[in-house]
Amino acid sequence: VGLETLLQNTGPRPFRALKVSINTLNSAWKRTGSQRRSFRTSGILSRQPLPVTKLCFSLFLSVEFQLSKQYGPVFSIQMGPQKTVVLTGYETVKEALVNQADAFADRPIIPMFQELAQGFGESYLCIGNPFETTTIMNAAVANIIVALLLDKRFDYEDPTYIRLLKLVNENIRLTIKQNRDELFAFINATFIKHLRDLDENDQRSFIDSFLIQQQEVMESFKLEKKKKTNAYFHNENLKAVVANLFGAGVETTSTTLRWGLLLMMKYPEIQSELKVQEEIAKVVGSSQPRIEHRTKMPYTDAVVHEIQRFANIVPTNLPHATATDVTLNGYFIPKGTHIIPLLSSVLHDESQWEKPHKFYPEHFLNSEGKFVKRDAFMPFSAGRRACLGETLAKTELFLFFTSLLQGFTFQPPPGTSQEDLDLTPAVGLTTSPMPHQLCALPRF
Repeated sequence: VGLETLLQNTGPRPFRALKVSINTLNSAWKRTGSQRRSFRTSGILSRQPLPVTKLCFSLFLSVEFQLSKQYGPVFSIQMGPQKTVVLTGYETVKEALVNQADAFADRPIIPMFQELAQGFGESYLCIGNPFETTTIMNAAVANIIVALLLDKRFDYEDPTYIRLLKLVNENIRLTIKQNRDELFAFINATFIKHLRDLDENDQRSFIDSFLIQQQEVMESFKLEKKKKTNAYFHNENLKAVVANLFGAGVETTSTTLRWGLLLMMKYPEIQSELKVQEEIAKVVGSSQPRIEHRTKMPYTDAVVHEIQRFANIVPTNLPHATATDVTLNGYFIPKGTHIIPLLSSVLHDESQWEKPHKFYPEHFLNSEGKFVKRDAFMPFSAGRRACLGETLAKTELFLFFTSLLQGFTFQPPPGTSQEDLDLTPAVGLTTSPMPHQLCALPRF
């Protein structure tokens, strides 16, 4: 069976920013010395924020450990007009998101995101020849979300589907208003069609269930003979929720899988028939992988988890805001403060991981080779704002990854060595691998 069959079954300019060196940051910081006061001395979050208005995303991630070592695990930066507090390291992030979950549970109002959401709730190959995986991987993963939302599957060559995937992919990377408008128009046309065929006794999809709940709420208002506002079950929120499910449910999973295949090419000894593929052959054989196999496949499970940890695809987390005045690590943080809980600092915390900057599946294995959970494994964030799709995503990652390595061995294109493969992440709201090609060699 071909890779495409296997997967079937299961514009705008980029962001530009000025790179500022750490030395420039330090110089700028020193020039504000007369204005600074120590957080710990005053007990108030009042230190002059670091001047990183023009600090680019990639540089921010590269210097965050240096900043936390110099200023501690809680420091503030000035992002345009907004003072933002950055939390680094497992213990600090856990204290905020888990132990003080309610205090850090709000989302800040960010004009760009507010505008995009409108104020409410993102033939392909010849086997053996080099090919690029972005489109086909997005299409495979997106069809799972489509099935949940719309009770259908798209053909990979459907022009509507291709355009939909392009809109979602661009929005995740570049956050484009005109894409939002086109995506919302598609969603609007879709749920109008569902509304025509709606049957409360045959709820086919998420959209059906939402629309039926909407009707029930409106009927209850009529029975009470009161004029009330439907705070949640209205059409604008439906569009925003569906768009969010597409954005969060497609790009993150497909990006993680692309990292997985790249890492298997980079480290063929892990992919090989002596490790992952051996375990697949022993436990699954030639049958279709099932989620029940996961508990019997500790090494493969560890590899999937390590892919998520190493890839670190949402390094800055989504922004939080304090819901109330709160004290964290001795610092007073006022209500409404923007918070960045850096997941990259947790997933690469040197106090939590033996080899934090290396791809090392043994992070999730004990001395007997059994899978072990790690508290500092937070690719889905934690607390009140943890990813709602975590269970679905974990299931998808295991089944896709196992199915792919069951049927294929992935190698770099001819003329490209393992050493040539670039593990530098691209810049975006999610950090995907740099564009690359691979070869999928059938194993049987």
